[in-house]
Amino acid sequence: MNLSTELRRLRDMDWGELDIKESGGWPFLLQLICCVLVLGLTLAGMYWYLAGPKVEELEQAQREEQRLLNDYRSKAAQAANLPALREQVEELDNRLSGLVAMLPGGPEIPSLIDDISETALDNQLSIDFIRLRSPATQEFYTERPFDIRVQGDYHRIASFIAGVADLPRIVTQHDFSLEPAGDGNRLQLSMLAKTYSYRPPANAEEGAQ
Repeated sequence: MNLSTELRRLRDMDWGELDIKESGGWPFLLQLICCVLVLGLTLAGMYWYLAGPKVEELEQAQREEQRLLNDYRSKAAQAANLPALREQVEELDNRLSGLVAMLPGGPEIPSLIDDISETALDNQLSIDFIRLRSPATQEFYTERPFDIRVQGDYHRIASFIAGVADLPRIVTQHDFSLEPAGDGNRLQLSMLAKTYSYRPPANAEEGAQ
């Protein structure tokens, strides 16, 4: 095959008279170009209709694989930290149990008031009254306020306040009022004290039943 001859035949062709039925007589270069074009279109069509969906499925599978891998790594890290988390939960449960033990139940309120009265008497204070108010129910606890009024000198009153704060049961002190009481150095202390009773969540009570 003479390449220059084939190129000259390709240039001298009348493109308007090409007939597919006479393709066997076309110049070799034209036949070669047509074969390459047909082959390229065939391969492109095969890729579009056959390989394209498979490639998309492969990419989707790779994304799913990466998601599952990340999920596995996250769960593996959680599993590795599980003993430490259980230890922390157990420690928090113990601390909560200790705090709950410091909260008096309803039947223990009279005993707590007796302890406050003894603290006042130990500090040589005279007790005007220790009077319970109506309890206030909150979500996880019941607030039990009571009014206290005692009389004595400044240092003994201060020692009484410290003694109430040091009681085994939790007692918070609010609304202090200190006024002279008669002659001498006697003072009158009025204050609101509060203690608290633990209220288990409603679902815990139902589970216990």
